[in-house]
Amino acid sequence: MNTLIQEIKKELRNQTTVPYFGLGIFKETTTKDGEQMPFDSDSMILKMNDGRPMSQRLMFEYSRAAMHLEERRGVSYLTQLINHIYTKNFDPTPLQKAVIAMAPRYIIDTNRDSKIQELLAYEPHCLILGKSRIMADKNRYETYEYDVENKKYFLVEDEVLDTAKTILFKPMGSPLPEPTFVISDADYVDWLTEAMGGFAVPPVLKSYRKTKKYLFLGTSFDRDTDRMVANELTYDLEGGYVITDQELSKKELKFVEKHNLIVINMSLEDFTKEFI
Repeated sequence: MNTLIQEIKKELRNQTTVPYFGLGIFKETTTKDGEQMPFDSDSMILKMNDGRPMSQRLMFEYSRAAMHLEERRGVSYLTQLINHIYTKNFDPTPLQKAVIAMAPRYIIDTNRDSKIQELLAYEPHCLILGKSRIMADKNRYETYEYDVENKKYFLVEDEVLDTAKTILFKPMGSPLPEPTFVISDADYVDWLTEAMGGFAVPPVLKSYRKTKKYLFLGTSFDRDTDRMVANELTYDLEGGYVITDQELSKKELKFVEKHNLIVINMSLEDFTKEFI
């Protein structure tokens, strides 16, 4: 197993494998005030609802619960709520630090925190920020360039990605440079609809990602939404790796087989110990 992990690290460094972060990386993460950060669908729902469970129908998936809150309180409330959750004071995870230290050119982070942005704050990089329900444009993303000297992001054209040393893609949003999130059912329906039409990924990345492998870290494929998002973001992949110690469902196994993924049967915590 250690030999395989060393090979993965080599592939990350030489840009043939792309890291893909999901909610599960925060399983061992607490804020400075001792609050557990959301690390799966259930914990996300509890965090959005002041620690209280919601009805069984809404507990099925956090995007459904978020849609319920949006319908009751409005889009602005939901955006402020998610921003509040992810601007709590907590440290980047050891796994985030270790992966970024390997200087991969392209990183996919489906989480809604800004910790990888903080880790990249002292080097030039480009940020692709996912958007939903934009009326004026079919594209479901915006491209930013980071000014290291002034510590600010500036909206730019996609062409800058051609020569970017580091590209961070956050398709589900971030608090920075301004809070924007893909979180509710309505957000996902819109984002996925346009993604399937080719409008969620910049053209430069459509070429760059061909024949790449992906390292899925903290990503679960037990929900249709997560499988559909991963399918769109990794189109033309060559294969990759899934880290999990959970027994996979039939749908998950089908996804893994279709995408030629190798399942590394260990907990993310144990993988992190071997990896760093």
